Amino acid sequence: MEKIEDLGINGYRIIQSKDGFCFGSDAVLLAKFARLTRGSRVLDLCTGTGIIPVLSYALFAPASIDAVEIIPRVADMASRTMRLNGLEDVIRVHNADLADAPTIFGKRVFDAVTCNPPYMPGGGGLVNPKDELAISRHEIKCTLDGVVKSAADCLKFGGKLFMVHRADRLCDVISTFRAHKIEPKRLAVVYPKSDRGANLILVEGLLGGRPQLTLDKPVFMYDDEGNYIQNITEGIV
Repeated sequence: MEKIEDLGINGYRIIQSKDGFCFGSDAVLLAKFARLTRGSRVLDLCTGTGIIPVLSYALFAPASIDAVEIIPRVADMASRTMRLNGLEDVIRVHNADLADAPTIFGKRVFDAVTCNPPYMPGGGGLVNPKDELAISRHEIKCTLDGVVKSAADCLKFGGKLFMVHRADRLCDVISTFRAHKIEPKRLAVVYPKSDRGANLILVEGLLGGRPQLTLDKPVFMYDDEGNYIQNITEGIV
């Protein structure tokens, strides 16, 4: 079963699955954190139902976005979302393995890459390798290293990789960026509430950049009473 949700920006809507695959606040945070350049060429890896490309286009108007999703049914939902919004000529969805992105698009062609990858490392717990939710959450079809390698191959020198990930994998993210010559340049730490530990990180890396990391103001998702903070992106946009 599917549903259509209003995204509350430019009249855009998104097709999602009622029985599982839906975007979360992490995707929204990443889209606003990315600060894409108007007129740039962008690649979105692990696109899911296409939430990050749609929001990215609404916010920053890049010239084009190629979105890659390995799960056929989810990629189909993303494609239909683009047609629903009249964005199919600007946002092109590809049902493909992100490892093949450098072959499909060529190397050194994108100004920026965005990615909300699976957070859970492979080999941890019992998961169904055919289950869509398991694939979206666990490193079954891709690894953090594989994601960053594909991004590095596809980026122009001086291009940027924007990623959201779990806070407890910060060291993994930074070390993997650097292993592929992407220097972390900006970091935002996301907290559920002011009295809780961090649960997410937003990282911007520059291919071929020099070491110098800027730490953004902390981002809080909920106030002390548990109410969702509407301006959670203040300070990162």
